Amino acid sequence: MIQLKKYLFVATFLLTLATTASAKLVQTKVYLFGMAASFNDSTAYLTDVQEIDAWINDKGKFLYSRENYSYQLRDFLQSQGFANATCITCFALSRKKAEKKYATLLKKTAAKGDANLRYIKGNEFKFEPIAPEK
Repeated sequence: MIQLKKYLFVATFLLTLATTASAKLVQTKVYLFGMAASFNDSTAYLTDVQEIDAWINDKGKFLYSRENYSYQLRDFLQSQGFANATCITCFALSRKKAEKKYATLLKKTAAKGDANLRYIKGNEFKFEPIAPEK
């Protein structure tokens, strides 16, 4: 029984290793936007949909280091005096899909009616691409 458990553990480990190792990062055009809100304030900030050359996981189509894009927005807003912002970053591989996500988020935010929505234009804030570590 113990031998069987060891065998299953090793098999699971090797399968996980093989799955993780097969995913590669690919540089491509990505369309993303960010939103920031605070639990202490009724103001919410929304950036424009921006096109950047970013890295994605070719297997899962997931944006590399997505949390750092949210940190970029958070740091920008802190420099503007909006502290304690909770930021999200949404992305898509086509502008049409990104704008659809943007419209959905805007509709949900406007439906609440209690948020003072402010727009951050592309000339005020621009996401910087995050390159993978070598």
